[in-house]
Amino acid sequence: MSRDLMRFLTCGSVDDGKSTLIGRLLYDSQLILEDTLASLVRDSRKHGTTGEDIDLALLVDGLEAEREQGITIDVAYRFFSTPRRSFIVADTPGHEQYTRNMATGASNSDAAVILIDARKGVLTQTRRHSYICSLLGIRHVVVAVNKIDLVGFSAERFREIVEQYQDFARALGFASVTPIPVSARYGDNVTQRSQRLPWYQGPTLLAYLEELDAARELADKPLRFPVQWVNRPDLDFRGFSGQVASGVVRAGDRVVVAASGRQSSIRRIVTADGDLPQAQAGDAVTLVLADEIDVARGDVIAPAEARPEVVDQFAAHLLWLSEEAMLPGRSYLMRIGTKFLPARVTSLRHKVDVNSLEHIAGRTLGLNEIGVCNIATSQPVAFDPYTENRETGAFILIDRITNATAGAGMISFGLRRATNVHRQSLTVDRAARQHRNGHKPVILWFTGLSGSGKSTVANLVEQELHAQGAHTYLLDGDNVRHGLNRDLGFTDADRVENIRRVGEVAKLFVDAGMIVLCSFISPFRAERRMVRELVGEGEFIEVFVDTPIEECMKRDPKGLYARAKEGRIKNFTGIDSPYEAPENAELRIDTSKIAVQQAAELVLRELRRREVIVDLSFSWSL
Repeated sequence: MSRDLMRFLTCGSVDDGKSTLIGRLLYDSQLILEDTLASLVRDSRKHGTTGEDIDLALLVDGLEAEREQGITIDVAYRFFSTPRRSFIVADTPGHEQYTRNMATGASNSDAAVILIDARKGVLTQTRRHSYICSLLGIRHVVVAVNKIDLVGFSAERFREIVEQYQDFARALGFASVTPIPVSARYGDNVTQRSQRLPWYQGPTLLAYLEELDAARELADKPLRFPVQWVNRPDLDFRGFSGQVASGVVRAGDRVVVAASGRQSSIRRIVTADGDLPQAQAGDAVTLVLADEIDVARGDVIAPAEARPEVVDQFAAHLLWLSEEAMLPGRSYLMRIGTKFLPARVTSLRHKVDVNSLEHIAGRTLGLNEIGVCNIATSQPVAFDPYTENRETGAFILIDRITNATAGAGMISFGLRRATNVHRQSLTVDRAARQHRNGHKPVILWFTGLSGSGKSTVANLVEQELHAQGAHTYLLDGDNVRHGLNRDLGFTDADRVENIRRVGEVAKLFVDAGMIVLCSFISPFRAERRMVRELVGEGEFIEVFVDTPIEECMKRDPKGLYARAKEGRIKNFTGIDSPYEAPENAELRIDTSKIAVQQAAELVLRELRRREVIVDLSFSWSL
């Protein structure tokens, strides 16, 4: 036996009996206290689904909503032990909408017990959970064909299901797939061999779990120490606190900061109970280096001779967990190890059909869909392929507006080493261009509905700036679709890419020291925020042309609203596609209440107030 503690999860489709199975393990292991058992009897009468029998599923389904519905919603962790081994088991939900919870349970498990209802056989959710287990690095699977009593303990039915599952799972790369016929309700082959299944000669579920050697052996992998906190209580101490993700670190070891390549050695390994000679995977310690080198939160300390890869682009499997579709080009917040940084999916290479494992073309991922993506990060990140190290190859994507987890990813390989591409040093820089132009560079971003007047106002502002000698350029939503973005349509994904490209171009104009005016509907806050973050503080001014949609529809200069209402134009902002109004725009204008010349003067005055321009005299007056 390689370890005393083993973590496993139960998963599968709805009503396959996951909670009942765990309840049976706890009950047969005599780990239920008398008062808990008495409460279970009472709850079985109120919420149970097993008639006069005790409903063992209620031991795990602790939430009231779960008991009322007879389903598992959240991940429930339970501890039990036998004379041979201790276990932590995760009971994960079967409903498709709670796939994120199942993935959470799988990410920390060494093995999986996949339950299949003997009456229903292999279902889509069975396949989905199996694929997720494979993606998340689980190599040992038990196929527990449950409710075998409801098919008359049929050996033929059992073999039929096992053959069906193995045909599917063959491509998933599991190290072992062990089928066991069980009845969780009555305890057949759970902890005791069933006399009602004489044709089955394999182990019981508990016996198999006691013998399984599924240790991840993190201590045998190269050292990976993600820095969680720079510990600086006074001028005499500077250490780096965190948990050893993998490997062993010893005092005196030569190490390197992966992203920067700076080297040093371990002078001390500090804990609350005193210094240690060494620490290994799972230990929380503070490392003190022999040299004063730059180390920050999110950096990874590793051996100089066994470094992780450092890239700013990589390929990864991505499990999408948000009801809002994944949109290539949109900026998300990535957490990888202890590092947080902006990242975006640059392309979806293909989606995966969880039933057939076939590759499917697509541009976005929906809730619970899985795909292979290319991802770019704003800074280089240190990683190991997920198949080599689950601790340093996993990441999550966070929606930057709602702060909800949007996706879970497993890195496959790097696409470009960040150390291979450097910015070229230029003699004429932004400061020189700004000085020559005589004004500060800035992005003036006009956003609003079609017909709000944003292009008209932007045109007037540029006209006046040009007359005063300012260096300007106007990027208009219609104009760029004749060239730069002529290949894009009007789906949400295309709108995101449209603004991403325009933002990068606008950033170049700012670097050139110019005032660039951008007039785009730009319906999504996330993309406007992304453009804002491309430039420095104060170099992005959002002008919200907040003209009511009723007024925009009256104007309808291109007849677009009329055609959209008739259904002849799809994905039209304000009709069948949403517009997310700015929450904190620097300037808000309503052209239904003031003339466009007045609106332009408000923008010019804002530029003067911010000292972007000085001493402008307007060529028109209020």
